[in-house]
Amino acid sequence: MKAAGKGPALLRRNNLKRVMTQLRKTRVTSRQELALALDLSKNTVSLIIDDLLAQGLIRELGPVSVAAAGRPKIEISLRPEKLKSAGIMVERQAIHWRVCDYFSQVVAEQTWRTETADAGALLNELGEVCQTLRAAHPELLGVAFGFPGIIDPQRGRVHFAAHLGWRDVDVLRPLQDSCTLPLRIMNNVKAASLLAVQQLELNKTQSHFYLRIAEGLGGALVEQGEVFTGSSWTAGEIGHLAVQANGVRCSCGRQGCLETLVSLPAIQQQLARRKTGLRWQNRESEPEIVNAILRDAGAHLGHALSQVMQLVNPASIIIDGPFNAHPAFVQAVQQTAQASTLAFTFAHTTLHFLPQRIDPANGLALAVIEQYERAVS
Repeated sequence: MKAAGKGPALLRRNNLKRVMTQLRKTRVTSRQELALALDLSKNTVSLIIDDLLAQGLIRELGPVSVAAAGRPKIEISLRPEKLKSAGIMVERQAIHWRVCDYFSQVVAEQTWRTETADAGALLNELGEVCQTLRAAHPELLGVAFGFPGIIDPQRGRVHFAAHLGWRDVDVLRPLQDSCTLPLRIMNNVKAASLLAVQQLELNKTQSHFYLRIAEGLGGALVEQGEVFTGSSWTAGEIGHLAVQANGVRCSCGRQGCLETLVSLPAIQQQLARRKTGLRWQNRESEPEIVNAILRDAGAHLGHALSQVMQLVNPASIIIDGPFNAHPAFVQAVQQTAQASTLAFTFAHTTLHFLPQRIDPANGLALAVIEQYERAVS
């Protein structure tokens, strides 16, 4: 008897999840359009919509006249302010959080400097932040915490975070003790990749590789709409590909990693060295020096991306970095990637250079919503 009851309940839960996801995607729709898009009966959709109306989660916007005879469509929309999520991002010496509505629009945010080397003290601070956010936003569905480094999202452990100086830290259990909301623990870059795919409206049935240039250089593979972490949670760690023999020592302890050539600190250090070496007297030569450094960085990155194209074969590669506004960098990435990749593979891979940076805290908040939709009942 239990098995017989479980089937319909599971089906109802799955249908509700699909309706919520479609409402978030389309923003404004109707019962008829939902039934058509999801291949569900009108009765099934109406029952779900009536329940959501009763909960105050959606609103009816009114009838829309149609050319054909029959009853007019009544447009409906989610009330995004009724379902919120929070993303709290930890970086070296800083905490940054955002609260977003169900459409990923920012409701509130804050950033401040703090000591991050002491894991215990920082987790206490994060627990207090979580409690404060819950009190201020009772509509929160959950909170996602993001950290740099190698993160086990299932067990909620930071195995290694060079930028924080952490090794094998259990972050989930202490946070659960201080915050009773549903929690997610993620790598910051992997969380940002989810938002990048959503903002570009990429096909979620395909795979997409996201690359973020910041203090470090991170990557993430989004497969079928979900982040692929790999067997040891390091899938996508493009920043630690060894690209230069006997190169600069990386924060991971090895030499010649891509991160030592393309990250924001690496470019700043190269620029400072070049200025010093040229006895910086003529400011007019600065653009030439910047272009030369960014061309070299773009060439290194383009070569690394060619390996991603060959090995992973994603439909698109998304570059999120501070140098995308520089033509020298973009051209070097494109030209080197093309020259280093099989022509057929390159022709079937789209390179996206984001004009605006993705905020990982927004990606973390989106991860909470996607988790809610998977578990909605």
